[in-house]
Amino acid sequence: MNNYYSPYPCPYYNIISMHDPNIYNPYEMYPYYNWFNIPINSSDFWGQFVNLRDYGPEPFVVNIEEATEQNNTFRTALWTGKHLQLTLMSIGVGEDIGLEVHPELDQFIRIEEGQGLVKMGDRSDRLSFQARVYEDFAIIIPAGKWHNLINTGSKPLKLYSIYAPPAHPHGTIHETKADAEEHHRH
Repeated sequence: MNNYYSPYPCPYYNIISMHDPNIYNPYEMYPYYNWFNIPINSSDFWGQFVNLRDYGPEPFVVNIEEATEQNNTFRTALWTGKHLQLTLMSIGVGEDIGLEVHPELDQFIRIEEGQGLVKMGDRSDRLSFQARVYEDFAIIIPAGKWHNLINTGSKPLKLYSIYAPPAHPHGTIHETKADAEEHHRH
């Protein structure tokens, strides 16, 4: 018979130290399982963030979800190659990408954060296709389709877009939608 009182149903449960490094820790976070213990002025802390610039056409590997959520610019080209381009976008509350068409390229968009309404059609005045989109939704825009994506949520709409072939010059960074429109006019 056991002589001690234990509030746990298993008498041996309280013998295991929660700080034993050989025991599985359910509070660890992959891949930065110890980020909360790294001082903010440590280079290891900032190493988890991506320097948002154009890495193309060199080989490149990135945690695309983290890079997309980190981006606060309207558009940043993250990788531009000969046949493909990856851009990150952050669309403000109530804003949109802007009605556009790409006659010679296909486009893929993935929503990482927020919600919106996508509209597409064969003419700029007839956008017959509409769909609500949220986190983890993908949008495929065929070449020649007029399209727009409107942020209908209460926080910025964070997404990444893949163009084939590239749609913007290497190194493109548009801080705001107004910057993008000004660049497009020139």
